[in-house]
This record gives sequence, structure tokens and C-alpha cells, in this order.
Amino acid sequence: MTFRFAIIGAGVISSSHAEALQSFPGQAELAAVVDLNPDRARSMAERYGAKAFGDIETAVAATGANVAAVCTPTGLHGDAAVRAMEAGAHVMIEKPADITADRIDRVIAARQRTGKLVAVVSQHRFDPATETVIDAIRAGELGRLTSGTANIDWWRGQTYYDSGAWRGTWEFDGGGALMNQGVHTVDLLVAAMGRPVEVVGFTATLAHERLETEDVAVGAVRFDSGAVGTIHASTAVYPGLTARLQIHGDKGSAVIENDRLVFFHRTPAGADRPEVFMGVQGQSPNQADEHRSGAAQPAALVHQYRDFLAALGGEGTVRVGLEDNRQAVALITGLYEAARTGRPVRLDA
Repeated sequence: MTFRFAIIGAGVISSSHAEALQSFPGQAELAAVVDLNPDRARSMAERYGAKAFGDIETAVAATGANVAAVCTPTGLHGDAAVRAMEAGAHVMIEKPADITADRIDRVIAARQRTGKLVAVVSQHRFDPATETVIDAIRAGELGRLTSGTANIDWWRGQTYYDSGAWRGTWEFDGGGALMNQGVHTVDLLVAAMGRPVEVVGFTATLAHERLETEDVAVGAVRFDSGAVGTIHASTAVYPGLTARLQIHGDKGSAVIENDRLVFFHRTPAGADRPEVFMGVQGQSPNQADEHRSGAAQPAALVHQYRDFLAALGGEGTVRVGLEDNRQAVALITGLYEAARTGRPVRLDA
């Protein structure tokens, strides 16, 4: 079966989805592009041999599209997803699914009501580095997890924020450096460490003008397991450094930097760890090279679309769904609330 896709929103990220779909000839084809700006919709549609539309319902009805990829500004994700499901389409939503947990609950309710399949873009869960670390955690090879850190040390110039009126706004972006740029790394932190239950945090806007939201956020989080973690997300790190995830346990540690596994040490399940009096950087044995492949890897978004198409075809369930994304969004909005009130915030289940 060939699934017919409608891309909703013809902004920057939409081309990544259109390109990913071209990796699945005979399984997926782009039938429609929907955008409120007719010139933008037409330009993208012509580029990929699709038809241009101004609204979701007409696009689905006119082309027979049965899947929608939501690529609108962040604050419009949930509304577009609900409309697409009610029009009869399954949905892949760009991260995050919406800008609050309550609004994601509305999308979950629509999924339950319509019976449609919904996946949320979190392509870095499909990176080989992430899969190696998550597999090791599940196998108990890092032991009891003790702490984790998510660092997003990036730069975005003033021209970036001025390029779209929705950027850096609460209504359409849902937040700044943490919600927009940091959500992927926060999602990986949650995927590795488990359910977050409490967060404290601070935010500031220090390097940009005309932003409603923050360009730097820091926080500390406690997880259901008792482990703790830290978050640093910034678009004020000139000239821009790396995104880095660190996961630590009492039998091993892992460090992923810019999607690459740069440090990895595990103790096989059932084996005793060698006693180390004082481990130090540069002397701790690094097993990362054992898990690196020299072969070219397809783009992570292609991996996620492969997973989504398999689920659409009845082969299992999507790996990253609404409930997964909801935990990351709840953590982010909880940090914002903690920064606003100056008090720790308990996170709901």
C-alpha cells in the first residue's frame, strides 16, 4: 500500500519531511502541501510534484491523503493535528506535539476519538548512539542510574529570531531556547532517565532583543527512580558549541555529543565491575569505538519515518508517541513555571 501524505506548513522544516518521504518509493508519496501563504504552498508543491491547498480538510478530501505531516509553527501543532485526524488522516507531528501538556492531552483525546495513529518527531531516538545507550540501560549494563545532563550550547543570531514573527513568542513558539532548540535533548534525557517528577529552574534573556521568551535556561530535575539531572539550554553561546547528553550509573556512563557516542563504558549484566579507587578523565576505559560503525547511516528522520510507515502497515506501534513527548514538554513547562515562581514544581504523571 502507498500512503499519501499531506504536509501541513511549508516552512523551513517541511523540506526535511518531503525529502525523507522520497526514501520510500512505493510506500509513501507527497500528495498535498497546505499553507496559509498560497505562494509558499505552491512553490513547495511544484518542487515535489504535489498539489497546493490553503486548508487541511480540502487537501485531504481532494487528494485522498491519508497521512499528514504537521510542520506548522510550534503553537499550531496541536490544532493542525486534531484537524487532520478529524479529516481522516493519520499524523506525524513535528516536535513538540504542542506547547503544554494540557494541549497535548487534547491531541491524545482526538487520537482516541478518531482511532488514528500519531507519531511525534524525535528523530534522535533513532540515532545509533542513542539506541546503543538505551539498550545498555535496559540491559542493566550501566547499573543503577544516578544522574544525567542535557546541554544545548548553541547560538542563534538576532537575524534568526527576526526571520519569523512567531519565533521567540509564547503563543507560537511555546518558549525559547529550551522549548524550541532544547526539546530534542530533553526528550533523550527523559528517554534514558525515566519519568521526571520535580524540577527547579531559572531563565533569562541576555543576548537578544525583542524576545518574549528566554535565550538561556538552566534547571535541576529529580526522576521517579531517585536519580537527578541538570539541564542547560541556550541560544546565547557564541559562536555556538554542541548538544551533549550524559547518562551516568554506578556500573557505566555514556556521553553523546552532536549525535555521536564519544564516551561509553558498560559492565555486562551479571558481571562485577572492577573496583576503581579514583576514576579520572582520560584514564577511564572508553568502549565507544566498539559501537561506532564506519558505514554511512541514513538520516535519523528517515529512520523515524520507516518506523512510522511500518506501524501504519500494521507492524507494531510507533516508537515515539504523544505520551512520550508529553513527558518532555511537561518537564520544560515545569521548568518555566519554576523560573517564574521561584519555587520547585511537581510534575504530574
